[in-house]
Amino acid sequence: MTEPQTEDILPRRAAKICRGTLRLLSSLGYYGLTEMTLANNRRADIAAIGPGGDIWMIEIKSSVQDFRSDSKWREYMDYCDRLTFAVAADFPQELIPPEAGLIVADAFYGAVIRDAPEARLAPARRKAVTLRFARLAASRLTAFTDAGFTPGDDSLTSPLS
Repeated sequence: MTEPQTEDILPRRAAKICRGTLRLLSSLGYYGLTEMTLANNRRADIAAIGPGGDIWMIEIKSSVQDFRSDSKWREYMDYCDRLTFAVAADFPQELIPPEAGLIVADAFYGAVIRDAPEARLAPARRKAVTLRFARLAASRLTAFTDAGFTPGDDSLTSPLS
């Protein structure tokens, strides 16, 4: 049996970190969406909204190489109250910059190791990000609800006899 290639392992590792991070966030009262495109055309790995309307962006890093090759994370800071990195337990935590928080997660759960400094969004920006979040969530729910639907004889869309 051949060893899995690095390009196969990293997406699975990122997916595990994402799952555990989403579980952690929900236990804290934050509910997140993955792959949310922001107004600056950057895509946050996780955008989450808390009970008071505060917005967190979570950047998942599956390896040191992934972290070092991505310098655009600062561009997310204008669209959230807090920016946090989520990594696996073996990631060297000292690499995470102090202007961001730190979550360590696996496929089952995570832990906040360091809170992110807060930089409150302006009300107009908060409204725009919240609206984008809500519309993305609604579109995904609609697509999920509609998946595999086939009208039958008992549906409202069937022709009348």
